Amino acid sequence: MVYRAIGVMSGSSLDGLDVAFTEFTEMAGKWSYEIKAAECLKYDDVWVKKLQQATTLSALDYQLLHTAYGHYIGQRINEFVDKYGLHYQVQLVASHGHTTFHVPEHKMTAQLGDGAAIAAVTGINVVSDLRAIDLALGGQGAPIVPIGEKLLLGDYAFFLNLGGIANISYNHPTHYVAFDVCPANRVLNMLANEAGKPYDDGGQIAGTGSVNRSLLSILNNFEYYRQHYPKSLANDFGTGVVFPAIDNAALSTPDALATFTEHIAVQVTDAVRKLSADLPLHTEQPKMLICGGGAHNHVLVERLKELLQQLSVEVVVPDDQLADYKEALIMALIGVLRWREENNVLSSVTGSVRDSIGGAVWIGQEA
Repeated sequence: MVYRAIGVMSGSSLDGLDVAFTEFTEMAGKWSYEIKAAECLKYDDVWVKKLQQATTLSALDYQLLHTAYGHYIGQRINEFVDKYGLHYQVQLVASHGHTTFHVPEHKMTAQLGDGAAIAAVTGINVVSDLRAIDLALGGQGAPIVPIGEKLLLGDYAFFLNLGGIANISYNHPTHYVAFDVCPANRVLNMLANEAGKPYDDGGQIAGTGSVNRSLLSILNNFEYYRQHYPKSLANDFGTGVVFPAIDNAALSTPDALATFTEHIAVQVTDAVRKLSADLPLHTEQPKMLICGGGAHNHVLVERLKELLQQLSVEVVVPDDQLADYKEALIMALIGVLRWREENNVLSSVTGSVRDSIGGAVWIGQEA
């Protein structure tokens, strides 16, 4: 079977909507893919501010934003379809939306971006609310990309996504494990903003700074890092806990960025060490695939290579298309699996009572 779907992802780094139009082929349970078109549709300052302030709104204003953002996503998808000449080719849109609240201990998560609005604007069938059923079943609802890693990219032992939050997956033959490691680009971007930059391009600013060992010790000793997986992070851990700790240290921007970059590298390495101890590596030369915006942070990637080499793990950064749009690609696959009524969330990853078929379906096409 061949499926042509658009995946849409808005990460916590607030750089824009990642959109990927992908053709999937399934033959006897084996999946392959080809990304036909992909682009990051940048947010303007107005939408960045709206999304940043979403959690402070009243219930009514939040719901109005949820609807408005759904219409916005639909309009941007239409522009994407026009630009790449995809009319009558897209069978399905899978929209992750933009995470605002994530409280797994109360079985609740919320992503802005009304699926009904997207379907109405595009006239295409839509899958949204991808995480909700897993939380209802007692899971963390995150990470959800491992199903795509398993089906599409199974040659690696580890997968690391360096987005607003860094999350890791361990592709072990007997037990697939994944969890949120630590805040990443969202905090790096906030620090770069203090130097008047939208982000630290390539890690250049961090590369001129020095690691502050006192602050590094504070960061590495947050209680979350002592919790056992499955576990997941809300955005406000980075913005409301980690960033203020860095700010209180009153370092120069280069030193703050250098210290937090080291923190990310240390936490990822510790995660690999713990996973390898719990589930011994099944290959002599394990590889880690790094994707997300942080894959372009050369200072961070080089530090990861240095630390992970000590664990005999080889770091691989793929071509820019996969590095930048892996999550949008997998959102599209998750939508296709939902349409096929097949499991698309792994309980071994989230801690749920069972695997589940996640996503609400909205029929955008006319009967």
